[in-house]
Amino acid sequence: MALGLTLAIAAGSTSAFAQDADQENQSTAEIDEDKGVIVVTGFRASLESAVNEKKQSDQILESVTAEDIGKLPDASIGESIARLPGLTSQRLNGRANVIAVRGLGPDFSQTLLNGREQTSTGDNRAVEFDQYPSEVVSQVVVYKSPNASLVGQGLAGTIDVRTIRPLEYRERVIAVGARGTYADLGALNAGSSKYGYRVNGTYVDQFADDTIGIAIAAAYVDEPYQLQEFNAWGYAGDGSAAEPFVIGGSKSFVTSTELKRFGINGTLQYKPSDTVMMTFDGFYSNFNDDQSKRGIELPLAFGAGFGTTGDPSTATVSDGFATAGTFENVRGVIRNDIFQRKADLYSFGYNATYEGDDGWKAFIDIGYSKTDRNELSIESYSGTGFNGDDTGNGASATIGFQSGSSGTVFDPSLDYSDSSAIFLTDPLGWGGGVVPQAGYYNNRIVEDELKQYRVGVEKEFDGGFIKAVKFGLNYTDRDKSLTPDESLVRLAGGALQTAIPQDALLRPTNLDYLGLGPVVSYDARQLIDDGVLILEPNNVPDVFAKAFTVSEDIMTMYLQADIEQEFSNATLTGNFGVQAINTDQSSSGPTFADGVRSDRTLGDSYWDVLPSLNLSLRFDSDFIIRFAAAREIQRPQIDDMKVSLEYGRNETDPSGVFLDGKGGNPFLRPYRANAIDLNFEKYFGQSAVISLQLFYKDIVSYIDPAKQPFDFTGLPLPQGLPIDTPIGLLERAVNTGGGDFYGGELAITLPFNNITEALDGFGVTGGVGYTESKVVDANGDIDPIPGYSKWTANGTLFFEKWGFNSRVSARYRSRFLADFSGFGGNLIRRLALPETIVDAQIGYDFQEGSALEGLSLYLQGQNLTDERFASIDGDGTRLKVIDYQIYGRRFLIGASFKF
Repeated sequence: MALGLTLAIAAGSTSAFAQDADQENQSTAEIDEDKGVIVVTGFRASLESAVNEKKQSDQILESVTAEDIGKLPDASIGESIARLPGLTSQRLNGRANVIAVRGLGPDFSQTLLNGREQTSTGDNRAVEFDQYPSEVVSQVVVYKSPNASLVGQGLAGTIDVRTIRPLEYRERVIAVGARGTYADLGALNAGSSKYGYRVNGTYVDQFADDTIGIAIAAAYVDEPYQLQEFNAWGYAGDGSAAEPFVIGGSKSFVTSTELKRFGINGTLQYKPSDTVMMTFDGFYSNFNDDQSKRGIELPLAFGAGFGTTGDPSTATVSDGFATAGTFENVRGVIRNDIFQRKADLYSFGYNATYEGDDGWKAFIDIGYSKTDRNELSIESYSGTGFNGDDTGNGASATIGFQSGSSGTVFDPSLDYSDSSAIFLTDPLGWGGGVVPQAGYYNNRIVEDELKQYRVGVEKEFDGGFIKAVKFGLNYTDRDKSLTPDESLVRLAGGALQTAIPQDALLRPTNLDYLGLGPVVSYDARQLIDDGVLILEPNNVPDVFAKAFTVSEDIMTMYLQADIEQEFSNATLTGNFGVQAINTDQSSSGPTFADGVRSDRTLGDSYWDVLPSLNLSLRFDSDFIIRFAAAREIQRPQIDDMKVSLEYGRNETDPSGVFLDGKGGNPFLRPYRANAIDLNFEKYFGQSAVISLQLFYKDIVSYIDPAKQPFDFTGLPLPQGLPIDTPIGLLERAVNTGGGDFYGGELAITLPFNNITEALDGFGVTGGVGYTESKVVDANGDIDPIPGYSKWTANGTLFFEKWGFNSRVSARYRSRFLADFSGFGGNLIRRLALPETIVDAQIGYDFQEGSALEGLSLYLQGQNLTDERFASIDGDGTRLKVIDYQIYGRRFLIGASFKF
């Protein structure tokens, strides 16, 4: 018996009412003897479901559906979403953790869980998808056009992650699965592993004549990720013959990550009558991302202040770039750093729906989401001796270098693995005096809480142009705060340098890929616990100025009409409506004037009116023309809205009286755009579609950092400032004029049996997207949008028949502005080079009637071409590599069993 999986709009989502769209989902194609028809199952059923969802919807959307209980087409939800037309991802340690829609970065889209807004494990609104186990997800729908009843929409798109609804199944299901993982880079750091595992289980059942349903899905992950990284400080010179570009310094690491994540989702449904349905949802995720980062920091062309000198006679210059040479008197800093992110995410929801037989419907939906996160980074420094007093203690190195398109390789004269010659100290005098700074401790404590309340009423009509009218109210209350906890790492007893305890030494870390050989390795946390390293709180203003609390109270009202009109050879369907949104936002935090603290709370209240229109002209030939028009918004990044400021005298001004500062903007308004979409879609039966999607967004309000005149009236001023009108300069995010963003996407899903039965089982799905951006910044210049790629493409070639299944997938994105976490957790953006990721999977599902019926086996390979992630200096010179990261290949072998 094939397992029936009903694909329904989750309670509280776009329609807030369940819609019937039964699809058969299993691991292989089979014949349902009771009906005498062929039931398409497995990956082909997942594609057919996506085609059907796209065809039936009046919005422009893409979707991916689980092939079976707890079985998305990919090992990660982020990878599954990144394969949809017009979507791509940015990798973190090799994982697809954030999603870009239509070439726009994650800050331009919104993510929902079962139709409800969610808190995030990051600093802002973008959801990191590696937080959600793929085994608890049944479907993901990406809306590219909004309608009035879609609450919590984004400017580029809205991603709705949906979990299992137990009353949509016909029978009890118990499914378990396990897999092992292998990272081919090996265990790069001591204490890490190249092997990992993942286990999951799902239980779905119905009781009391199918009036009560329960679903529980849980997954636990303990997997390693390995990374070899080159990183440059930047490049000195101007590219001329006299001053060629040359590497300014290097901070390169080997990183080993142990990802442990436990996720559990539970759903209880109760249907006391034919007209009432109640649904309770709960989701919890415990996330622990523990990284060991070991490497060397080298001051080179930028290291004159540390005593480094270059030898011009050894330089090789090509096209204004020094590809080889030698630096002398280099005092390297051996780094043994820790980066650990722990997060607990809670999400709960209740939905009650009434569907009368007289056309009246109503619902109430309540949601709660909370994230508690600690992000700890510990830097630990060691070297040949203390250099804080410029005496040059300890041996220095002569280092040759060769720079190319994959970064720089070095040839040092010192052995950095000799623990007898390496000490805990301050090799470059970063402490600023005679007291050494042997590291830095930075703990960022983030709390994010969101409450959502929604009610809606709908009236359906028989006949006529207006098919239904919907009205609803939604209230969202969100509070997010950051508390910094930072300390200087000192040596116990005020020592200038301390030998590394023998019992703390670990296996040296191999940096041969950089030519640096092995380096001394230890665990800085152990040295802190043992009292060898001590923490001295860093209570300076620029630390406290990072703190903020941002609060948002958002009231949304919407009115929507659904339409349907039949013509001789076509039917027009769609909807039109409007949202009216009142936003009351505020931020609390400290202000520092020349180091003197004062606290304040500021904010703003404003309205947005968002009309929307979706039309679908459906021809009898299965050809559909869609048109959508809407006003769209995306709320600002949360940390851009902080009230905190730090300012003082502008010492560079000749008069010496102006103020200069930086901070947040609690008056910031959303990104706003007027958007239109035009789609042409041709369907071939229930399983194939080819579509052309064209879109244009007139961005009327953009957000960009700028340094502008600012009136400091009402704020504490530095003592003795001899001016009456305190006008100065303030650097912060501001609303600017917008620009144009437009493009197109061509997508296809085609099982080859639509061409000839000889190719039954084979097929292809994928798409290519092109976008153009002409958005101006506060200075009137064309501004690169974070996460924007001009070209994106993805494709999957598959075979599935007789229980066998295999597929090869590739996804490509052109260069884009990528986000990195910098010192102190601050955001850094760099230009990332194009990348192509290739994955593959083979498997076998034991057939009905066999002794192992219900068992599925599979083998997956990820990043099979070992694609690097690279970023370059902002001027586009390809040789000026800033980051060059190698993640290696990953292999997964697993099994699932359903009974």
